Amino acid sequence: MQYVYILELENEQHYVGCTRDLSKRLIHHKHHSVPTTSRVRPKELLFYAAFNDSKKAFAFEKYLKSSSGFAFRNKRLI
Repeated sequence: MQYVYILELENEQHYVGCTRDLSKRLIHHKHHSVPTTSRVRPKELLFYAAFNDSKKAFAFEKYLKSSSGFAFRNKRLI
């Protein structure tokens, strides 16, 4: 399984990521082991989706990082 997830950070920004082991990845975020979120702690896991196909997961992650994905996130998830 491949997971796409959205974290809300303490500075009210959002982080979109993709991983095979979601619980392990969240622990890495909390312990500042992920370079992108090392300066700001995650506040909450807002959303995750599981995919059997890694290509579809990476395509969805890319979509969430686009302007259309921002609109989707703000309208449907937050």
